[in-house]
Amino acid sequence: MSLNLTLEFSGGAELLVDKQKVHKVQIPTGDKVWKIQDLLYWIRDNLLKERPELFLKENTVRPGILVLVNDSDWELLGQLDYELENDDNVVFISTLHGG
Repeated sequence: MSLNLTLEFSGGAELLVDKQKVHKVQIPTGDKVWKIQDLLYWIRDNLLKERPELFLKENTVRPGILVLVNDSDWELLGQLDYELENDDNVVFISTLHGG
């Protein structure tokens, strides 16, 4: 089994994934239910090209990165415990900007 997801990075977060804003990914899941927590580790290991500490802090996204799942704030969906579904659209928006 696999999970087809659209991952979007913007607000500067795209700089961490080779400046590519949209990634259509297929993740082999076996029989495992994937949560956002699993996805964050997968992104770290497979998409981040530099400075993972600017995206992740401990086991979650850094403060200042908004996460939307299908246009809903992940805080309303259970954050790290949200169970991903096929064809979900997950957006990471950095609100941190240099000055």
